[in-house]
Amino acid sequence: METLTSIFTAINGVVWGPLMLILLLGVGLYLQIGLKLMPIRKLGTGFKLMWQGRDAKPAPGEAKKADEEGEISPFNALMTALSATIGTGNIAGVATAIALGGPGAVFWMWITALVGMATKFSEAVLAVRYRETDSTGYHVGGPMFYIKNGLGRKWLWLGGAFAFFGAVAAFGIGNTVQSNSVADALDSTFGIPHWLTGVVIMVLAGAVILGGIKRIAKVAGKLVPIMGIAYVLAGLVVLVVNAGQIGDAFSMIFYYAFNPHAAMGGFAGAAVMAAIRFGVARGIFSNEAGLGSAPIAHAAAKTRNPVRQGMIAMLGTFIDTIIICTITALVILTSTVWVEGEAGASLTALSFDAALPGWGNQIVSLALAVFAFTTILGWSFYGEKCFQFLFGTRSIMLYRVLFVLAIPLGAIAQLGFIWLMADTFNAMMAIPNLIALALLSPVVFKVTRDYFDGKEVLPGEDLDHNRP
Repeated sequence: METLTSIFTAINGVVWGPLMLILLLGVGLYLQIGLKLMPIRKLGTGFKLMWQGRDAKPAPGEAKKADEEGEISPFNALMTALSATIGTGNIAGVATAIALGGPGAVFWMWITALVGMATKFSEAVLAVRYRETDSTGYHVGGPMFYIKNGLGRKWLWLGGAFAFFGAVAAFGIGNTVQSNSVADALDSTFGIPHWLTGVVIMVLAGAVILGGIKRIAKVAGKLVPIMGIAYVLAGLVVLVVNAGQIGDAFSMIFYYAFNPHAAMGGFAGAAVMAAIRFGVARGIFSNEAGLGSAPIAHAAAKTRNPVRQGMIAMLGTFIDTIIICTITALVILTSTVWVEGEAGASLTALSFDAALPGWGNQIVSLALAVFAFTTILGWSFYGEKCFQFLFGTRSIMLYRVLFVLAIPLGAIAQLGFIWLMADTFNAMMAIPNLIALALLSPVVFKVTRDYFDGKEVLPGEDLDHNRP
């Protein structure tokens, strides 16, 4: 086991090292420039399309057939993707970035989100453009399918690599790690045993997951907006209490993004490179732009227009990082707890508790529980589609059952090695996806240009996926 751990540690150091972060940022920046900053310029249009897509009604001028393709509404596709991204990264990830990289790390999280919007837009455009209909009549898509159908069958091995990494990573980052985080939080705050938390989550998640994407999307469409808004409101209450420190918090974010932070109190200090590294890494961990997970959900959306779904998809990165992560960061930086050496979810909990004594810790624990639960739902679908790509439609129920049974095991296990392995495979998902995004970028640029020029944009259903 020690040998295996050392091997994965070495691989992890490479796949989450500076080269990977440069690759993720570089591809995102290239796409953002190629799209002429459209994801930023059309942010308001994206929110308008999201609101119109709540019930998947055809847009004005769009044929009635638009309502017949796909399984879930464009809004619920976004909520399903957000269910997987809004999680421990928004609570523990932001705190870790500040603890290791200083306040300046928040600035680099923002930069990651702004370029990541272009990445997420492109992923969803390609997912709808190159999606297929499986033997059960459901739409399937994502990096493995836009690699296969966009780059051709000679690249099938690359799609297979993504699917393998995704199916394995889902058991870690999207399952056992999440149930373990919830069990820890509820045990420390309310004294609930780990095994009980695991069983309850297994029953609740199983009731949703075994019902497939329609049930997952229905639950996500209700739960994600409620939990997201509740967490933001709780954060705003804290910021009202700490209103006098908000200006200083922003000053620290911008100043220490470009200047080293000296050690103070229990904070060890941070160089500028640490701010960049941890800001980018935690930002990507939180919003998953470039990892290739979210387009799997967007491929199931009831739409025949890839660009419209892309503009809805890019909101996921904005909501996750620019809104929710920023709220967490400001709560932490307007308190004094962060200079005492705390890190992770406990830093966020203590920062909330400093402003709302007796309530803050409970708010964070409950938020972490709900966030982690929805992450399990979202990632179950991602892993299932990856598994289906590798082993066919008949394997779906087997994967769902195994995924549900793994939940209580994660709640009671020591997850050191599982976390390391999952984190490694999570990063390795990004490599095939980023290669595909770079090679298929001309397609993204063309269909986006055609859409804004008023030309027809063909969805995946009208493409020949069986060409040699």
